[in-house]
Amino acid sequence: METSLGRLVIYTSKIDQMAHFYAKHFGFSVLRAEGDRIVELKALTSGISMLLHPAAAKQKEGQVLVKLVFDVENVSAFCEATKADGLDFGKIHKAGGYEFANAKDPSKNSIQVSNRAFRK
Repeated sequence: METSLGRLVIYTSKIDQMAHFYAKHFGFSVLRAEGDRIVELKALTSGISMLLHPAAAKQKEGQVLVKLVFDVENVSAFCEATKADGLDFGKIHKAGGYEFANAKDPSKNSIQVSNRAFRK
């Protein structure tokens, strides 16, 4: 039986900030169903969807050992564009024929932009 990763759940107490952040900086569309406490962020490409789930009071944001990696062809151009929109990535690193840069989302989850998927 074949499977594929279809969704990623992020627990957060900042649902609206997170939805705005990922829509603004990464082009996700925000889907809210009446009566559903989960907000779906749908990729405009063939990427997976993210589900923003309200965090329980005892869940500590940003403590899960997960990093969201977004594939971009030109890391420096992407970082420059998002900086103008208020998202400041750290230093651009070069490794093994590709580049990447790191930042945090509003709930302190680690995110990265990388062109590793496009290396030859």
